[in-house]
Amino acid sequence: MDHVPIPTLPEQAVRPRLRERLTIPVLAFGGILMAVMQTVVVPLLPDLPELTGASPAAVSWMVTATLLAGAVLTPVLGRAGDMYGKRRVLLIALALMTTGSVLCALTSDIRVLIAARALQGAAAAVVPLSISILRDELPPHRTGSAVALMSSTVGIGAALGLPLAALIVQYANWHVMFWATAALGALGLAAAWWAVRESPVRNPGRFDVLGTLGLAVGLVCLLLGVSQGGQWGWGSTRIIGLFAGAVLVLALWSWHQLRSAGPLVDLRLAAGRRVGLPHVAALLTGFAFYANSLVTAQLVQAPVETGYGLGLSIVATGLCMLPSGVIMLFFSPVSARISAARGPRVTLAVGGVVLALGYAIRVVDSTDLWVILVGAAVVSTGTTLAYSALPTLILRAVPATATASANGVNVLMRTIGQAVSSAAVTAVLVHHTMRVGGTDVSTLHGYRLAFVMAGTVALVAAAVALCVPSDRGGEATGAGAAVPLATAKGA
Repeated sequence: MDHVPIPTLPEQAVRPRLRERLTIPVLAFGGILMAVMQTVVVPLLPDLPELTGASPAAVSWMVTATLLAGAVLTPVLGRAGDMYGKRRVLLIALALMTTGSVLCALTSDIRVLIAARALQGAAAAVVPLSISILRDELPPHRTGSAVALMSSTVGIGAALGLPLAALIVQYANWHVMFWATAALGALGLAAAWWAVRESPVRNPGRFDVLGTLGLAVGLVCLLLGVSQGGQWGWGSTRIIGLFAGAVLVLALWSWHQLRSAGPLVDLRLAAGRRVGLPHVAALLTGFAFYANSLVTAQLVQAPVETGYGLGLSIVATGLCMLPSGVIMLFFSPVSARISAARGPRVTLAVGGVVLALGYAIRVVDSTDLWVILVGAAVVSTGTTLAYSALPTLILRAVPATATASANGVNVLMRTIGQAVSSAAVTAVLVHHTMRVGGTDVSTLHGYRLAFVMAGTVALVAAAVALCVPSDRGGEATGAGAAVPLATAKGA
């Protein structure tokens, strides 16, 4: 009996198929890395003054530098991705992030550490660039779930980064933590180089250097004022000068953008309800989400003598954050299904309401660990729904050639919301303190006020979401016109 040969696929066909299957996991891994890089330094902050010989004020810049660099580079690298290739710029962002980790691992000089942390801020552009790549490369039926997963990586990475860093810091030299993140960054960079294809969708033109400088100066003044206001004094000359400078520079920047033939940010497109309202919702959602991370960590670590605190270690605190990350991972496909059935604006509104519900639970009881975990889990569920819907709203409202820059601005608005949330929550807690063991500690009433504030902002975000115009099919593609997702994929 003759043997019938079994047809086999050539190696050239197998490798592209494997790459296509790995594109989503590789991009999601990059998003998780970005969030991990932002949180790993937190357990080190109390010990860094002694380890580096620097003052606590100088050490705080290891967080501030990453925030400022990420805020500036996110829209800039997003625009560069639309112009020069999203894969290329994605690799640059991952390379800068990895380089920053290596520099942190090699030095104890606070000046080098701050500069290295600023390099790590480039990783903030990974998520908007990845979302744009997914739109260009995936068929329409897979885009929604992939974008939802990509958005949820921000919370997943934050939940994983804190316990990982705490464990390493507790049982090994603190430089080991940065060597670990450098290795993970190199792995993510190599995987992205191998698995991610370069998108053919481009928006060629001359890069707006003047607009980039103006945006950088304006954002640095704004965010530096917000982040340092509590430490320097909200009425101090420095803070007032920073806010005045931000208003002036951003006003001149806006005038330049409206007159430029190739602006860094298309303000006319961003001013429309289909794009502008999602940006406002992103700012409000970022505010509401970040309050949960700030307050939960402080509350469970508060001394038992306060009457409400649990006195947990930083490692135990990090482990308390893990369930929230797992929830964000599993609820991202649920968000995609709701968006497919009811539209992303409904998903965003539901997310805001669920966020507010989570904070309502925290107001009722924040003394029992299981209630704290349930409340935080509900907040994470609402955050997943909202964060997953935001990029989908943007993708449906902007031309295919502007997806990376538009999503970059949306991520920037979330960053500004988080910075404002940090300042507002800190102000509330500082004004509601009591004396315990010779130390000023925030009262339970202060924490509840922070929960009420964040929940109220979440409800406002839900109301803004309902004001976003519903999708309309068949719109013309062009500047400021909504583009159906299918047009970007050719599938």
